[in-house]
Amino acid sequence: MSNTINNRSMLSAASQLTHKWGWFVALGIVLIILGGIAFGNLLMATVVTVYYIGILMLVAGIIEIIHAFSVKGWKGFTFWFLSGLLYAAAGIIAFINPVLTAGVLTILLAAALIAAGFFRIWMGFHSKPTSGWGWVVTAGVITALAGLIIAMQWPVNSLFILGMFLSIDLIFQGWTFIAFGFGLKSARK
Repeated sequence: MSNTINNRSMLSAASQLTHKWGWFVALGIVLIILGGIAFGNLLMATVVTVYYIGILMLVAGIIEIIHAFSVKGWKGFTFWFLSGLLYAAAGIIAFINPVLTAGVLTILLAAALIAAGFFRIWMGFHSKPTSGWGWVVTAGVITALAGLIIAMQWPVNSLFILGMFLSIDLIFQGWTFIAFGFGLKSARK
């Protein structure tokens, strides 16, 4: 019974979206344009990314500091207060020195890609002989290589890597929304 209700609500939502297909296409076009602008100035896109992360960290730090005052007991208060201070300080440092922050975030990105790549390789080999295990290994190798390339070019690439990732993401999101919008348009017929 609940599956039937769930399916009806999903179909209703999908039918409502078919009338909005143009908005998805328009949003996609705007995102592709923004991605192109970001690609045109990767340093500025990197700084914008760092500022965005800095704002999030500053807000999170302030919230943790406020939360600390609601925790009873000295140990809990101290932990949350210090954690909030560190987060807020990291957010402030992102604004004071965005190049340093970009360098730190870039090397963390490289480390995360390397770790994720090796994990995927390990998972792929442990999925053997399941069909498709080679694709998992291949994806892991590509991810690990991307992380290694970023790490080997560090710190010079810190000035553009985050901006490049933002640009690529905006462009892919734009194409996704355009394809989704035209898919909705064709479903409408």
